[in-house]
Amino acid sequence: MKKTLLTAALMAGFVGFGGMAQAETSVTLYGLVDGGISYQRVKGTNPATGEDYRGTKTGFLSGGESDNRWGLRGTEDLGDGLQAVFVLENGFDLGTGTTSQYNNRFFGRQATIGLQSNAWGRLDFGRQSNIAYKYLSDVISPFGHDFSQARSGATFSATDNVRFDNMIMYQTPTYAGFQFGLGYSFNNSGNQQFKLSGNSQPNSRAWTTGLRYTNGPIAAALTYDQIKSASTFGDPADNGVNINTWNIGGSYDFNVVKLHVGFGQTRNGWLSPIQYATLGGQTYTDSGNATGYYADSGLRVNSYTVGLSAPVGVNGEVMASWGMADPRDGGVHTDVLGTHKQNIYSLGYTYALSKRTNLYAIGSYGTHVEFANDLNSTFVGAGIRHQF
Repeated sequence: MKKTLLTAALMAGFVGFGGMAQAETSVTLYGLVDGGISYQRVKGTNPATGEDYRGTKTGFLSGGESDNRWGLRGTEDLGDGLQAVFVLENGFDLGTGTTSQYNNRFFGRQATIGLQSNAWGRLDFGRQSNIAYKYLSDVISPFGHDFSQARSGATFSATDNVRFDNMIMYQTPTYAGFQFGLGYSFNNSGNQQFKLSGNSQPNSRAWTTGLRYTNGPIAAALTYDQIKSASTFGDPADNGVNINTWNIGGSYDFNVVKLHVGFGQTRNGWLSPIQYATLGGQTYTDSGNATGYYADSGLRVNSYTVGLSAPVGVNGEVMASWGMADPRDGGVHTDVLGTHKQNIYSLGYTYALSKRTNLYAIGSYGTHVEFANDLNSTFVGAGIRHQF
């Protein structure tokens, strides 16, 4: 249960001819703290230089199951079922206490203000995650968008912690198990720039949309995302490229076991940066790091995943998944990126000590990581997670 710091009823005085206005406001501090110990090994060949590379790291683990975060969430009742809402959320590294947000964003995970109603839905303005992250991650994989290398986003880039700046998003209420969402970003990373007369487009525009269905043991989702890269971005071959991805998935809970499946396709790039720095400190290619995407005209990647989860005793759960990202067509950067099928095999376990605290263990092995020839990654970790 999240701890409410401030809940106050605000009464306005008589207005005009004696009418009374009333509003109730609540602000909640919430968060998640996750730490443990891990072993990581990366072995392969630098596709840019041809040099062999091997790196290992054993030690402290920050965010082994879920990224560390804290935030403020607030609502104000405006009457007739309408509420003003806001969310301010920051991510941090537990080992150092520093922000883990790109470019030192203070509320890099989410910073939104909006309105919501049970009758017509929710409208949010600001930096926020895309629809695939909200609707698809937990449907296609038992690991959802958590558990480091085992996360769904390693195979489906649209679910890989994708967040857009300067976005307006609308989500309908849930009708008979269905919910629809649509968002548009005027510049997906950084402040929106002026487009000067006669000059190229400096802003990366983004669309995100999707439909999900939840009813008893059944869950399903269909999503679509598109980023039009800025005309001034990086390599001239990447200027104005339309990166688009569609994904579909479902899950069914048989009580004794829950099955997850997913399929998708991404064209002309990847919705998260292609960088090997996170796999041992060696950066092979870092295109798109500043914008949160990787543009590569002509690249086409098919993504597949199958996963299972099952309860173990009263408080335990075991999870397993396989995911493959298969580059079917190469882009203009295949000399650096590579076009090899990435496969990731993962096995995990969680044990609930209470409603808010659990222990976890995770093991994951990836081949041809981020499509690089013979670049393999091993990740083993265990830790404790507490939500407040």
